[in-house]
Order: sequence, then structure tokens, then C-alpha cells
Amino acid sequence: MRMHRTVMGTTITAGLLFLAACGGNSDSGSTSGSGSTTGGVSGKKFVLMVGVKGDPFYVSMECGAKEKAKALGVNLQVQGPDKFDATLQNPLLDAVGAAKPAALLVAPNDVKASATPLKRIQDAGSKVVLVDTTVTDTTIGASRIATDNKLGGAKAAEALNTLMNGAKGKVLVISTDPGVSSVDARVAGFEEAVKTKYPNFTLAAATQYSHNSPQEAAKIVQAELQRTPDLVGVFATNLFSAQGTSTGIRAAGKGGKVKVVGFDAGPDQIKQLQAGDVQALVAQKPYDIGVQGVEQAANALEGKPVQASIATESLIVTKDNINDPAVNKYIYKDKC
Repeated sequence: MRMHRTVMGTTITAGLLFLAACGGNSDSGSTSGSGSTTGGVSGKKFVLMVGVKGDPFYVSMECGAKEKAKALGVNLQVQGPDKFDATLQNPLLDAVGAAKPAALLVAPNDVKASATPLKRIQDAGSKVVLVDTTVTDTTIGASRIATDNKLGGAKAAEALNTLMNGAKGKVLVISTDPGVSSVDARVAGFEEAVKTKYPNFTLAAATQYSHNSPQEAAKIVQAELQRTPDLVGVFATNLFSAQGTSTGIRAAGKGGKVKVVGFDAGPDQIKQLQAGDVQALVAQKPYDIGVQGVEQAANALEGKPVQASIATESLIVTKDNINDPAVNKYIYKDKC
């Protein structure tokens, strides 16, 4: 999630992602081996339902999905709610179901609340592929494609440990809302890594939730700094949590002293990094998720082998490595 993000957990240089979106190859776009010969789906209607409109993570995913759809001759429509909220997304899903597309690629907004409309769509004959986020009902989805968000959370702990040079201190997690699979996994990965790999860190408190509000995140971190003067780091699981966290840290006069690791690498996150408001980011590979989502949906429709689960990787981005081509190509885009 992106989330979002939120999330907010499943590609490519400023120049390279553009090239990929306009005809280049993703570095994992051929995972399933379906290539561009899937003529059996030419002309069929696919829908990509993103988690929230306009989020660079989902825009990058859209770019990958559109490129693969073009190669296969698929008619791809992209929709999404204005906020990452199941009460807004579910009516859109109901409308999609009524239109009976051949396939639906979807980033569900809630692990439970999204399941009912998705089950109806799947039972009506559309192939459903879950991208980025999932639902708890394991019968839903021919394929599930997402970042290994638990590993991403562990990488956030690794980045924080590197920033602190292994020093001791207390750390805090500020997330969005419970019940979003991608960010829940990030939190779990971070907390597990702190407890098992980085004994120099102690969790200052239970995970705090900002409800995607920078203002709430700022309040949370300011209150925690009062309670915990030896707080040394914060893992903010999405853009808005990181925005508020950095604001709260500056207001408390702790800028630069309390390290912040964010998640995702959209334009706003990169601005935060370059401004020194966050010191490291965990970047996902949404372009690849879009490519693979269309591939797996096409394979399902043609009766070809489908990968039930695909976990894409993530990497740590800092000021020191952002200009490395191997890192810079994973910065997200706000348009294809």
C-alpha cells in the first residue's frame, strides 16, 4: 500500500520505467513464460481495480498492466476509489461484477470486508487475481501477487539498524489501520526482526495507527517522544505516516536525531528522503506486479499453468544510493 499509502507491501528509472511503460521489458515480466503469444485473450475485457486512484504505487502498477495488456491485445480498464476504503471500493466492485469482465485484477481494501463482492465476481465466472493486497478467504483469487511485505518490514528494521550504527535505543511503529494485509505484514516483519535480529532495539510501545492522517501521526510521535525520551527511530509504514512522523519529530526539536524509515518510493517519498525528513525507504516493484497480474489472468483464462502465489522483492533506498541505476529504476511514477 502503497498503500497508500497506505499501504501501503507486491519499476524503474525515471527514464527506464517510462521506456518500459512504452514498450520496454520489465525485469520480471516474463516470469510465467506466457510471452506475447496469448492470442486467446485478444479482445477480452480485463479490469484493474487499484487500491486508491492516483497513488504512484498503483500508477506504476497500472503502467505495467497496460503494457502487458497491449502486448496481449487485452482491453484493460482501470478503476479505483478516491480513498483506500472498502466502503468506497466495494460499490465499484459490484458495478464491475455486473459488467462481467473476463478477468479482474484487484487490490482489495480490506482483508474481510472486500471478500464478499470478490466472491460474487469469481463465482459469476470472472477470473480474479489479487494484486498488492489480499483477503483472508483463500478460495478467492486464481493468483495472488504482492510484495513480500513481511520481508519488507524486516528490511526496514535492517535500514534503521544501519542508520543507528547498531546503537541501542527504543523504536516505534506507526501504521495506517489494522486489517490491511500489506501493512499488517510490514509491521509483523519489522517487529519480528527487532525481537530476533536486532536486540539493540526495544519496541517502545504497541503499534500506533494514524488512520492515514499525517496530523494523527504527528500527534502520536510527539506524545511518544514525551513518554520515551530515548526513542531513536520510527518505522512509518506508508507515506502519510512518514509525513506526520517527520513533522512531529521536527516540532519536538528532534530532527535528525530520531531516524525515520518509510515505505514506498513515490515522488513524495523521494522528496521526503532528499529533504532529510526520512533517512531510508523500502521500495517495492509495482510495475512488475501489474505485468504479472495480467499474465496470470490470461493464463487462467486459457487454461495454462497459473502461479497461485508470487512474492516480489523490495530494496532499501537512501540518499547515498538513490542515483545508483540499480536502485533508481525502482522509483515510482505518477503517470505512465
